[in-house]
Formats: sequence, structure tokens, C-alpha cells
Amino acid sequence: MTTTPNVHTIFILSDGTGETAATMVRAALVQYAEQEINIIRSKNLRTEEQILRVIDDCFEKRGMVAYTFASPVIRKKIAEVCIEKSIPAIDLLGPLINTLDDFFGVASASQTGLLRQTNDHYYKRIEAIEYTVRNDDGKITNELDKADIVLVGISRTSKTPLSIFLSHKGWKVANIPLVLGTEVPKQLFEIDQRKIVGLIIDIDSLQRIRKNRLEKFGQDTGGDYASSQQILKEIEYAETLFKQNKRWPVFNVTERALEETASEIVRLIAARMGLPDSVLF
Repeated sequence: MTTTPNVHTIFILSDGTGETAATMVRAALVQYAEQEINIIRSKNLRTEEQILRVIDDCFEKRGMVAYTFASPVIRKKIAEVCIEKSIPAIDLLGPLINTLDDFFGVASASQTGLLRQTNDHYYKRIEAIEYTVRNDDGKITNELDKADIVLVGISRTSKTPLSIFLSHKGWKVANIPLVLGTEVPKQLFEIDQRKIVGLIIDIDSLQRIRKNRLEKFGQDTGGDYASSQQILKEIEYAETLFKQNKRWPVFNVTERALEETASEIVRLIAARMGLPDSVLF
């Protein structure tokens, strides 16, 4: 006669995804390879009624409870109910929070979903960085509508450094170079014009920057790229374009810290798009 293996059921209760508790439980279960184990994860539990329903199910299946809740009131309630029903239970988060409270000398925030929010911000930054790198220096233009910010300017006006800096704050940034004699991509005029920002710099600073760049790479500094005449033409070309598109605010980056310019751009774009000026910054 074949006997049915004794299946042990572990209920994971959480006010979030339950991933933290599941990871901890699975790490411990490695030590019990011979056991037949069923894990049931109940996530996003918000009310006492939801929690008691799961605990009743656990009682019927003669399982055990592992839980992670930010609220000390809910943690206490779960512990009390499990004791009443003789259900083995382990609070995976509470003891750590209590110890940290003592260590820091302050009470925890007791807010649910903070880890999930942190992860959401992390993935948003990664997505923004990937988008920004992909859309650097006008490499592609068919994704401009997905940008949060579009920077427009001639060569060496800090387009790429600003784009990368902003992307690390969670902003998807595309930048479009203005090249004398080259037509501006038509997609630039088809997207939401509130997202577009012009960048300008004075002639002396730009000439110095370009010469330094050429010297760094051992190239001739006497060509058109660093000549005052060529630079003046490029600046005039950019200024003409900006005047034709009055909805584009223009930032002069001459001798300005990157962080300062980035902060002002964020405040402006946030105001234009109806976002909090502190969004991810």
C-alpha cells in the first residue's frame, strides 16, 4: 500500500509583494530537502478581515505562518491569533525593525510598500539611462516622443553630460545636435514642444572647450572646429532657430555647474508638465 507523503504548507503573509519573506523562507528550506513543502504566498494584505481569512485557511491545512508587515499593530494581531489557534508563526520583519528602532533611537516609519517603491524607482532609473544612452547625439529620432526632456544645442554645449546626469535621476533624455548646414530632424517639431530645451554658450568659452578637446586627442587646433568664425556662425544658427521656436526655453551653460543647470531644467519641465518639481531629483 502506497502512503501519501505528508505535505507541509507554509503560508506567507505580507502587506507588500511577499518576495522578502519568500526569499528568506526558501533560504531556510534548503536545510529540509527531504520534506514535501507547499508555499502559499498571500500578498498586499491590507485589512484584518483579509489576514484572518488566510490564517483560517492555514489552520484548516495545519500549516505554519511566516509574515512581514510594517505595521506593529498588525504584527501583534497576527501573533495573537496564531497563538490562539496554536499555529506556528514567525515574524520575519518585526524583530529586525524593533532592533533598528533601539539602535537608531527612533521609531520606524511603519509604511507599507517602501521596498517596492524603492525597486520601482531603481527600474525607472535603469530604463531612463538605457533610453538616454540610446538617444544620445541624435543617434535615433523615432523615440523622441518617449522622452521626458529633449536637449538641443551645438557641439560642446554639455548636451551629453546633462543628459546622462538627468537620466540617473530617472528622466528619459534625448539630445539633438545642431549642425550648421544639416537639417534639424522633423520629429523634433512633431513632439510635445514643452519638453524641448535649448542650450547656448558664449563664443570664448566654447572656443576654449573645443581647443582643449582637440589637444586632448592630439588633433590640430587650427581647423574650423575651434575657429572663432566657425563658432560664431554656429551660435548664430542656434540662436536663429531658438528665436523661431519661442516655446523652447534657452539655458546659457557658460561657466555654469552641471548640477545647477540640470536642477533648473527639471524645475522648468516639471512646471510645464504639471509634475512636482522634486520628481526623482
